[in-house]
Amino acid sequence: MSGGFRADIQGLRAIAVAAVVLQHAGFAWARGGFVGVDVFFVVSGFLITGVLVREIESTGRIDLPAFAARRARRILPAALVVIVLTAVGAVLLAPPLERRPALVDALASALFVPNYVFAARETDYFGDDAPSIFQHYWSLGVEEQWYLVCPLLLMAAVWLARRLGRSRHTAVLVLLVTVTAASLACCLVLTAASPSWAFFALWTRAWEFGIGALAALLPAAAIARLPRPLLLAIGWAGLGGIVLSVVAVTEAGWPGAAALLPVLSTAAVIVAGSAVAPDDRLAVARVLAPRPMQFLGAISFSLYLVHWPLLLLGAPLVPEGWAWHAALALAGVPIAWALYRLVEQPVRRAPALVGARPRRSLGLAALATGGVAVLALATAAWAPVARTTTDKDVADVPASSPPAVTSVVPGNVTPSLEDALGDEAEPYADDANLGYGEDAPDPGVYGDEDGSRVVLWGDSHAASWAPALAQIAREDGLRLETHTKSGCSSGFAAHVLDGHAYEACDRWRAAVLEELAADPPQLLVVASYSWEKMPEDVDSGEAWRSGLREIVEALPQTRIAFLVDTPRFDFEPIECLAENLESALECAAPADEALGGPGTDAMAAVAEDSHAELVDLNDYLCLDRDGERICPVIIGRHTVYRDQHHLTATYARELAEPLAEALGLRD
Repeated sequence: MSGGFRADIQGLRAIAVAAVVLQHAGFAWARGGFVGVDVFFVVSGFLITGVLVREIESTGRIDLPAFAARRARRILPAALVVIVLTAVGAVLLAPPLERRPALVDALASALFVPNYVFAARETDYFGDDAPSIFQHYWSLGVEEQWYLVCPLLLMAAVWLARRLGRSRHTAVLVLLVTVTAASLACCLVLTAASPSWAFFALWTRAWEFGIGALAALLPAAAIARLPRPLLLAIGWAGLGGIVLSVVAVTEAGWPGAAALLPVLSTAAVIVAGSAVAPDDRLAVARVLAPRPMQFLGAISFSLYLVHWPLLLLGAPLVPEGWAWHAALALAGVPIAWALYRLVEQPVRRAPALVGARPRRSLGLAALATGGVAVLALATAAWAPVARTTTDKDVADVPASSPPAVTSVVPGNVTPSLEDALGDEAEPYADDANLGYGEDAPDPGVYGDEDGSRVVLWGDSHAASWAPALAQIAREDGLRLETHTKSGCSSGFAAHVLDGHAYEACDRWRAAVLEELAADPPQLLVVASYSWEKMPEDVDSGEAWRSGLREIVEALPQTRIAFLVDTPRFDFEPIECLAENLESALECAAPADEALGGPGTDAMAAVAEDSHAELVDLNDYLCLDRDGERICPVIIGRHTVYRDQHHLTATYARELAEPLAEALGLRD
C-alpha cells in the first residue's frame, strides 16, 4: 500500500461532482447523478484508511490530534464560509416562510449533524417540493462522522491484535469486513422499513466507506501480479458501472442493493489504477487524467458546496428552462474555483497551522465552528419572524358550494402558513402511504374494524382524501382501508418515475387489484393525480381509460366511485400567501388551468359507460367571481393546500360531510 497523488482518483472526484450538479440542475439523462455522493464516499474511505493504516504500520499508533487537525484544515474553511454565505442568501432571497428553517439547518450543518435532522423530519431527498437550502450538507455530515469513527475502529483493531497476538493487518481487515457487512445489512433492511433513515444515517452508509477502506487494504504486490488485460478490464468495467449508474439508476429503493453498482464500480477503478501505469495507453486513467478532469476534481469539494444554494436561490431570479438551469450550474465553477484558491487551499497549507502543534488548528476550528453555530442560532432566535397573517379574523363556516371566499390571510387561519406545509393526511403519519420503492400492499385501517368495508385506492392525491373518509368512517361505523402509494395512480398500469418505468408502482397496483378482486369491498373510492406521468410513447388518454376500465371489469359487483382530482397550481400557494397577506386572491388559480387533465377526462368517459360513478367536489373548492372561475387558496378561515396540488389534512376534514353526501353514505 502506497500513498501519493493519484490522477485517476482526482478524475473520479470530477465525475462524482459533475454527476451531482447535472442531476440537481435537472438534466434528465443524468437522473442517477446522486450516485456521485456514493463515489465520493468510496474515495474517502480508500484515501483516509490508507493514510491511517500507513501511519499504524510506521509508528504502531494513530496520532488522533494530528489527524483531526488535518481534517479540520481540509474541510472546515470552505464548509463554514459557504454556510455563512448561504445563510445570508437565505435571509435576503428565500421566501419568508423558509428563512428561519434555513437558519436552523445552517446550525445543524455547522455542527455536522444535518443528516440526522433531515432523517428525523422524514425528509424525502428525491421528492421534497421545498428542499432545504442546506440539504446537500447531509453527505458532509456523514463523511465527517466517518472520520470520527474510522480511526477509532482502526485503533480498536490494533489493540485487539496486541491482546490476541495477531497481526495488525489481519485485525484491521476483520474489523472492517465486519463493520462493512453489518452496515450493508442495515442499509438493505432500513431502505424498505425507514427510507429517510436509510438514506441519511451513518450506519446505513458506512459500508460505502468500508468498501473503499477494504480496497486500501488489498496488498499492492498481489494486485500487481494480476494479468494486465484483467486489470485493464476491471478499470474500464468500473468506469462503465459508474456511468451506467449516473444515466440509469433511479431513486426507487435507494440506497438499497442498487447502490452496490456505483460503490463496487468505484472500488474497481481504484484497485485497477493502483497497479496499471497511469500512462498506459489503454488504462482508464487516460480518460480520468486530462487537465479539465484534474481541474474539476481539484475544485470538486468547493463546487459541491456552492452548487446547491446557487441553484435554489438563483432559480427564481432567472427564466424557466433547462438552458438557464445549466447556466446556473456552470456559474458554480468559477465561484468554486475562487473558493478553492482563496479559502480552501490557503488555510489547508498555511505554514502557521501546518508547522504548529495540532492544538492550534483544533482550537481555531472549534472557535470558527462555534462562532458560525452561535451566529446561526442567534439569527434564528432573534431575527424578525415573518408576518404570516393579517389582523382580520374570519368566522368559522362549514364547507359550502360555492365556497366562502376570503380575500386576506386571516389572523385565525387554520392551519397556519407555517404548519400547512406539514399538514399531511393520516396515511403519512401511520406509514400507510407507501414510498417509491415499496411494492407490497400494506393498507391503513381506520374506523370500525367490523363495519362495512370502504377502500380508498390511489396515489398521494387519494391519501389527501383519507382525513375526510377516516372521519366519516369513525362517525358512521365504517371500516376504511387506504391503499395509497406516492406517485402511483390506481388509474393506469404503466407508470413513470423520473423519466423511466416505475416498476414498483406497476407491481403494487397489480397486487392491490388482485386483492380487491379476491375480496371485494362494499365501496371502492378511486382517486389519483390527473396528471401522473406515463411513458412518452403512450397515449395518456387511452392509458387512463384502459386502466380505469380494468378496475371496473375486475369488480363487477362493487360500487365504485371515481373521485375527480382537485386543483393544481403552477406555483407554491403557501409562499404566494406569505407574500400577499392582504390580497390572498392574487394566489387563486384560474379553474380552466387548475382543473381537468387526462385522468379527469378518462374518469368521466369510463363512468358514463360503466357502473362506476363520478364524484366531483370541486364546486366546494372553486367559484365564479367577476366573470372568471377561480380556485382560491384560502376558503373561510382555512388554508386549503399544503403544496402545489395536495389538500391540507385540515381542509380535507372540512369536506367530510359533502363527501359523505356525494358518496351516498348519508342522506
